[in-house]
Amino acid sequence: MLTIDPFVAGESRPSADRGVLADVHGEPLADVGLAPRLAAQAAVNRLRRSADGLPPEPEVFRTAARLFATAELDGESADAYVHRTVRGTGLASTTVRRALTDMATEIEELPATAAADLPAAQLRPTHRVHRAPSGRVFTAVMASNHPLPHASWVQPLYHGYSVAVRPGSRDPFTPRRLAAALLSAGLPPEKLAFLPSPHAVGSFLLNAADRGIIYGNEQAVSAWTDHARVATRGPGRSRALLDVPLTDALLDHLTTSAAFDGGTRCTNLSAVLTSNAVHDTAAALAERLARVPVLPVAEPESVLLVVGRERADALRRQMAKLATELTDHSSPLYGDDFLVDLGDGSFLPRPMVLAADRADHPAVGTELAFPFVVVAPWSPADGIAPLRPSLVLNLLTDNAAITGQALLDPSVRKITDGAVLPWDLVPGMPHDGNYTEFLLDAKGVVTPAG
Repeated sequence: MLTIDPFVAGESRPSADRGVLADVHGEPLADVGLAPRLAAQAAVNRLRRSADGLPPEPEVFRTAARLFATAELDGESADAYVHRTVRGTGLASTTVRRALTDMATEIEELPATAAADLPAAQLRPTHRVHRAPSGRVFTAVMASNHPLPHASWVQPLYHGYSVAVRPGSRDPFTPRRLAAALLSAGLPPEKLAFLPSPHAVGSFLLNAADRGIIYGNEQAVSAWTDHARVATRGPGRSRALLDVPLTDALLDHLTTSAAFDGGTRCTNLSAVLTSNAVHDTAAALAERLARVPVLPVAEPESVLLVVGRERADALRRQMAKLATELTDHSSPLYGDDFLVDLGDGSFLPRPMVLAADRADHPAVGTELAFPFVVVAPWSPADGIAPLRPSLVLNLLTDNAAITGQALLDPSVRKITDGAVLPWDLVPGMPHDGNYTEFLLDAKGVVTPAG
């Protein structure tokens, strides 16, 4: 087993509190030292004592991006990282390998992102805006659904924060490797702490920081929704409005939106509201999603994730409950069970499509960590209400009025028009609001003329 311990300011802090991280087969994968609250307090104190708010040189991040994607770090190759992360999370190896390169790109683009996120700083020759970190210490409480969100704690480092990272319970591997890449690239060690810890310690770290971000399910993030200092990243509830005839091309688009990376992104499609025949639409989407290949996660063509027995049992119970309220269009295509027993202690959830009888059914917007879509009826008389809240709202419609309403609705965070994938971004495009403005305060600076 790999041994993982907390580290603070570049120094390992072995912990007597330990837990064994089992992989999706139930086999031991890592022996993880857990930072108790006193150790977390000491780590925050250490970060705060040396926090100066000064951003590292941009070259640190360019180098770290390259190292993270390709280098051997702390004796771990990129291939070994992928193997461990696949075993811990159940994600397909193609998903984890893509995350390596996507995260490297996102980190390399930090200067462009910051420039695009912010208004011009020089207003007149004598008047400019200076932007500085809104605090000194930042906490990131992460989940394990996908590696890519870990880029969100690199951005505070780029702007001058000192950062404490509490990894998700199934994926300490991504932040550990990313931290090693940053330190190898020249990040001052006193700017970073890596703190595997119980959930309660994550809450303590958020309270102890000046700014923070938390990822997780609705229960995990709900306590922080109204905290101005904490950005919440919970269920995406990304939806599509299908108000045009369903073509093969649109079916392909909806299938990719739902199943890409095994349905594990917060931007994956989870609801389709349609003016077409609901059950016909759901049946067509279920049939198309049933074609997604069932392959071991190490196969190059694999898409779907696998889960351990405990998570599989929980998913089976959840789907059985939903099937009492909705029409299941997928299970008849699979036989007895949508969960494929792989015979090695792990299970592969196949995509599920269910149909609701009304747009305001409580199941519309349910988000699960595999391809899961609820199809429900919509008419122009329903307006924007069934389409919110949405992290991404995909508008497949010629209805200009509903597009205008979506643009004005604060619960709709991003709009894609037509067959555009929900995660399509460029630097400066908000994902869930303007994250750079959340991190920085604007200060006026006036100098004498001449």
